[in-house]
Amino acid sequence: MTTILATYRLSKEYTTFQGTLSAIEDVSFAVDQGEFLCIVGPSGCGKTTLLRLLGGLLTPDRGEVHLHGEPISGPRREIGIVFQKANLMPWRTVFDNILLPLQVQHVPSGEARERARRVLEMVDLVEFADSYPRELSGGMEQRVAIARALAHAPEILLLDEPFGALDALTRERLNLELLQVWEASRKTVVMVTHDIREAVLLSDRVLVISQRPGRVAAIVPITLPRPRSPSMFYGEACSSLARGIREAIR
Repeated sequence: MTTILATYRLSKEYTTFQGTLSAIEDVSFAVDQGEFLCIVGPSGCGKTTLLRLLGGLLTPDRGEVHLHGEPISGPRREIGIVFQKANLMPWRTVFDNILLPLQVQHVPSGEARERARRVLEMVDLVEFADSYPRELSGGMEQRVAIARALAHAPEILLLDEPFGALDALTRERLNLELLQVWEASRKTVVMVTHDIREAVLLSDRVLVISQRPGRVAAIVPITLPRPRSPSMFYGEACSSLARGIREAIR
């Protein structure tokens, strides 16, 4: 496999009223091209900080992030990011929200519209192209946010708990839809989640982060066969892997 993204002894600190807070410390790992990697760990362990460092939205205090073997120092077009909140423009339709990053990049209108149409098909929202965000459910908004991130054809998609605010049933359904999108696009995906079973169902490997300051506690290969099915979510193999990850967190 070819490594597409890697961190080398990555550390990040914040200055607070109480003094210096170390968010993550000495974190090193690599992500292979086309891999689905999930990051789990206890609340406050630095998962979101790590994802923002991967996306070039934060600068590390020590260490480096490499994309294709070269250090990155800021946001890159090759990396798309989806946060827990969809952050759609309320005055733009679904279609126009997806067009926005393509317009910012001055992609020719015809090509931009074709790309937007393709990703709408990918997330199964074609019939809502002319709807406004206020007319969508929370799950649909997140699907639009994922489509918007995919529209400019990034090599890597970073997801920061995109389904964290949704109810359990909607979350399960969107997990399966996300798997279908990943299987269709084969993008490299790095996803932060606090749901261990979700991480097992989705990923090829799970990166376990320790209590703050976050360090790599374990990297767990997920041996479930693909394509994944809903029945796996409650199967013994999934439960066994989830127990092992839970123990690594502790």
